[in-house]
Amino acid sequence: MGPMAGSARHRNPTVGWGALLRDHARRNAWAAAASGVALLVVLGLLVQGLAHVVASNAAAVRLALMGGFVAFGATALGAAPALVLRGLPQRIEDMLLGWAAGMMLAASAFSLLLPGLEAATALTGSAPRGSAVVVLGMTLGVLLMLGLDRFTPHEHESAGPCGPGHEHCGRLWLFVFAIALHNLPEGMAIGVSFAQADLAVGLPLTTAIALQDVPEGLAVALALRSAGFRPLLSVAVAAGTGLLEPAGALLGVSLSSGLALAYPIGLGLSAGAMIFVVSHEVIPETHRNGHQTAATLGLMIGFALMMVLDTALG
Repeated sequence: MGPMAGSARHRNPTVGWGALLRDHARRNAWAAAASGVALLVVLGLLVQGLAHVVASNAAAVRLALMGGFVAFGATALGAAPALVLRGLPQRIEDMLLGWAAGMMLAASAFSLLLPGLEAATALTGSAPRGSAVVVLGMTLGVLLMLGLDRFTPHEHESAGPCGPGHEHCGRLWLFVFAIALHNLPEGMAIGVSFAQADLAVGLPLTTAIALQDVPEGLAVALALRSAGFRPLLSVAVAAGTGLLEPAGALLGVSLSSGLALAYPIGLGLSAGAMIFVVSHEVIPETHRNGHQTAATLGLMIGFALMMVLDTALG
């Protein structure tokens, strides 16, 4: 019996999505309230940002979309070898994912938080107030990811299916939703970094995300293959999830292109979301197979590489 058929046994047509979400929200009232506030704030920033972008920021949108499609291309390129590869040695895979995690952490620090602090301090006229603005953005990013993680059905390779209504979804879609939780904040970070059409901020970040998307795309495609999916389908799904990068880039540039303070808040939001993903998903995944040293060395190499790239390109 295939993975899609196996999940069908757990479906219960008498239970609707609405009832599942209501029950889940009642049992997680605090998380629901916090995530709801974050989503409302994000939606409000998005609405005003979209209006501003359409009116006066075409260059930023163009650069953000270009950066998003570069990341999509890197994801597809990384997934392609899975057409002939069935897997990599686990130590190598954990080291590659650690390398990607290191680049994401360094990109969050050097390409998002530092420019955000500089912009917020200039706008508020005070370093403490500028720091508070960026921390507010980070908090919104964490709450956004908590909301997506808690209320989106998805599947973790180690923990299995989770999220409300996961029993109604085939494993393929659960994998897709899980990957979306990773790729969306990366795309948002690209969009935010180009919100002022500043290549000094956007170019190193986009380069870092594209580089780490190569091993990430391969890891996703190989995970799908190991779950029993056909090679072509595994590669197509892994590559297709990269389309969330340009979508996230459009979201990011829209969020941070309206009010002046929206830019440093957006940088903090993207940094908070990316750090959350690294700590909540990527690092635990690289450490669960007993290859902590290899994964940590990969993380340090990725961090150092991103630091050098940021210095050279920024």
